[in-house]
Order: sequence, then C-alpha cells, then structure tokens
Amino acid sequence: MSGGLLVAGTTSDAGKSVVTAGICRWLVRRGVKVAPFKAQNMSLNSFVTREGAEIGRAQAMQAQAARVEPTALMNPVLLKPGSDRSSQVVLMGKPVGEMSARGYHGGRQEALLGTVTGCLEELRSTYDAVICEGAGSPAEINLRRTDIVNMGIARAAKFPVLVVGDIDRGGVFASFFGTTALLSAEDQALVAGYLVNKFRGDVSLLEPGLDMLYGLTGRRTYGVLPFTHGLGIDEEDGLRVSLRGAVRESVVAPPHGEEVLRVAVCAVPLMSNFTDVDALAAEPGVVVRFVDRPDELADADLVVVPGTRGTVKALAWLRERGLADALVRRAAEGRPVLGICGGFQVLGERIEDEVESRAGVVDGLGVLPVRVRFERAKTLARPVGSALGEPVEGYEIHHGVADVRGGEPFLDGCRVGAVWGTHWHGSLESDGFRRRFLEEVARAAGRRFVPAPDTSFGVLREEQLDRLGDLVEEHADTDALWRLIEGGAPAGLPFVPPGAPPLGAGASSESRGAAPDPAPQSPEGLENPGSAGIGQEAEQHANKEAL
Repeated sequence: MSGGLLVAGTTSDAGKSVVTAGICRWLVRRGVKVAPFKAQNMSLNSFVTREGAEIGRAQAMQAQAARVEPTALMNPVLLKPGSDRSSQVVLMGKPVGEMSARGYHGGRQEALLGTVTGCLEELRSTYDAVICEGAGSPAEINLRRTDIVNMGIARAAKFPVLVVGDIDRGGVFASFFGTTALLSAEDQALVAGYLVNKFRGDVSLLEPGLDMLYGLTGRRTYGVLPFTHGLGIDEEDGLRVSLRGAVRESVVAPPHGEEVLRVAVCAVPLMSNFTDVDALAAEPGVVVRFVDRPDELADADLVVVPGTRGTVKALAWLRERGLADALVRRAAEGRPVLGICGGFQVLGERIEDEVESRAGVVDGLGVLPVRVRFERAKTLARPVGSALGEPVEGYEIHHGVADVRGGEPFLDGCRVGAVWGTHWHGSLESDGFRRRFLEEVARAAGRRFVPAPDTSFGVLREEQLDRLGDLVEEHADTDALWRLIEGGAPAGLPFVPPGAPPLGAGASSESRGAAPDPAPQSPEGLENPGSAGIGQEAEQHANKEAL
C-alpha cells in the first residue's frame, strides 16, 4: 500500500491547493509516482477530464503538477454553488442533483464516505504516494460528524496531517494551536505538524515563536514558505480576484508592439471558470481587470463576459448595473466583446430556463443570433476544432443548448462583427488561436498592439508549477516530509486540551472522533434545495453574491 499525506488548512485560502501542487511537483521530480486527491471540493472553477468527468480545476492543476492525467478518482465529490443556500452535487464527474446544506450534512455526505475512500484506495493501489487536500478547516466542529474531506478521510486512510497557515493574514500561531486543540484525541494523533505559508521578512525573527508552538503542542513546523508574487495557478474560487486590480498578482510584461491591450472582465455573480482569461493575462502587453461598473468598460479594448453558474441571475445583474446597455452599445459601435459559456448565452436573443433558475423565457441582450434552451442533462466534453485558421482545444460544461441562427461560425458559437460567443472554456490556451484572436481584437479596437510570437501558455504553466516545487524543496524540510508520507504521523504526539467539545444534547458520540461508517456508494433523492450554506469553504462564495 502506498504512503500519503493530508494537507489541511487553518482557514479557507490558507494555501492548501498550492502546497499540495508544490508537494506533487517536488515528489515527481525525485522519481515518485504521485497523485493528488480531494474527496470533496466546493468550487465554480471546474474542468472536464478526457473521460468526460467534471472535477475541480485545482485538482486538474495538481495532476499536471504530478505529471499525470486528471481523473474523477482525484475529486469524487464536487459541489457547485447556485446560491448561498444550495449547490449542485457532482458525483464521480456527473451531476446527480441540487441539494441544500441541511440535506447534504443531514446524511447524504456520510453516505459518500464509502465512495471517496474507495477512490482513494484505488489511487493508492496505483501510485507510490497520494497527496490529499482538505477543505476549509479540520476544526469545523459543527461538521465533524459528517466530515469526509478533512479528518474523516485522514482517519479512514490513517494519513498524517500537515496543517498550513497563512501568516500574511496574521494570527497564525493562535490558528495552529486552536485548530489542534479543537480536535478529538484520535484526530490529534494524526496531526503531525505545521507549515507556515506566505511569510515576509527574516525567518530568524519567526523561529522563537515556532519553538514556543512546539512547546505548547509537541508538534514541529515542517517549513516556512515565503510570500511569492505572480504564481498565477488555478484557484478554487475568486477570493484573490480584485475588482479593481489585475488578475491575481500577475505582473504585466511590456508590450511586444507599440501599445497595450486592455481587457475588462465583467465580474458576474456565480462567476465560473474565470481562469479562461489567464491566458490573456499571460500575453506581454495585455492588461486584464475585473469590473462591475459601466464606466470601467469605456477604455477597454475587449470586454469578456465570462461563464457563470447562474446565467439568468448574471443577466439581471448586468441590467441592474447598467453593464447590459454598455455591452449593447459596444456591439453597435463595432467594439470587441467575447462571451464564454454563460456569457455567450446572455449575449443571445432569448434564454428558456426551466432548469437552473426556473425563470422560464427571458430576453437576452440580443447582440448575437442565438437562442438558448436549458436541458437537465449537462454537456461535458473536450472538443477539438479550428478557428481563425488555427487549431483550438477546449472543454464544455453547460446545461444550456444553443440554437445558432446566423452570424459567422466561431467554434461552437458564432461571430457578428466584433462580438464573439462560444461555450468552449480554455480555448485561449491554444497559443496560435489566441494570437490570431488578439490580432482581430486589436484591429477592431484600433490599437497598435502586436501579440508576442513566442508566448507559450503551456510552458508558462510548467514554469509556475516548477516554482511551486522549488518553494517546497527550498523552504520545507523535505526529508522529514518524506518520512511523514512514507511512515505516517510520529508516534506519541501529545494531546492538546481541551479537545473536541460535545455538540450538545442528542448529538452522536461519533462526532467526538470516529469517522462515520461507510454507507451506500451513491446518494439518492438529491433534489432537495433549501436551507443555509453548505459546509466547508462555503464562505468562499459569499463574495460572489455580493458583487
């Protein structure tokens, strides 16, 4: 049986995804056959595997870090929020229904433990090591009884746990201590130690605190990773996207031609797969911003309306903000607009939706001759084709079926003047096509912008993943990490009081430590929208409702 490790975090966005990817890249570079795994992910950024399964995009990125093909085994449960009250449940890459938090944590999540442990065991039988990523915090004591992604999976697999803390937020020592002290004795026995992330300054000033933390918990710190700008890797959600700033922390390179090209991305509610614009931001001289006001479109050479999990909601938001009128004016003036997936759908004439929003027939913006009808079956595909004389690859994730009634063909959509629309995500990662598209945009915008002839998005992505591997290799105790992966948590780790508190009258004693028994391999009756937000990392999606 292979070894493994669970990378947990003191909070959401502590750096679990990037640390998992960095460990995968470090291991594969030393000849270890390694795979990533996340039992349950909550994300609107997803990806389609070659077998047609939908998984979290972060797990696809981690698979690339491990130099293996992503599969549904690596992310058996994906939750895609449709509001702050319910999510679509994707099981083994296929949607199985909509569910509220109360319904999910009221028994359905426990029923999935057998499925996720089965996937993990299959990976362990194939790979030398499996690096698991947790969700949110393992100390979410209200959810411990039904947990299948943090200590639940660690207990089931007997994996050691490395807790990552974001010191840039402050309070990292309290977070490490409190996370440990809120776990049961059985769970604490698997918490091997800590990893500090995003540190700025002189490490020697931090070391006394790490020594005191060891004295308090009996657990060592396995490394201090420095704050690093511009990693640009796929994230689970949009917390790092500034509505007024550039894409994440990327640095815009000088233009290859005389002028820059400005791209404005409408930050629609429930924005999904905003990673589509990463390839644009990678181009020298292309400046990408996320916007939410019509005046911010004025100086944009290209406006992108991205994907969304709520097409009708996004359309209403565009109208409320005045962005819809601005987009219609741009189209009439011949100024470039690109709609991707849900963004393509809102640019059409009409949307018939009895599935996602149940709003019935809604008028679109009418700038593309397209009518969209939502089907219960979800399209999950990896199309290959050509456009603008260049080969293109992409992936499709949508319930809406487009009836294209005119315009010039453009991938699976169409083009009218300087307005393009397609369901294909990821098409801009095809280098030749991206260059031709940007040339068309610059011509329509009247900009003296010239795409660099040698920008390779694939090469840039590999360089970024190597940087993650370098961070782990240079700033973590890799010998000690390997001993953890190979041999498990050290014996005799001390208990840190008080431990997991009781959940109150009527609560099962199971919540104090034991993982739930494996139950049926798949849920039934998942159509159950209703109550409050869904568990781990649900707070990541509040910003989407507030945009």
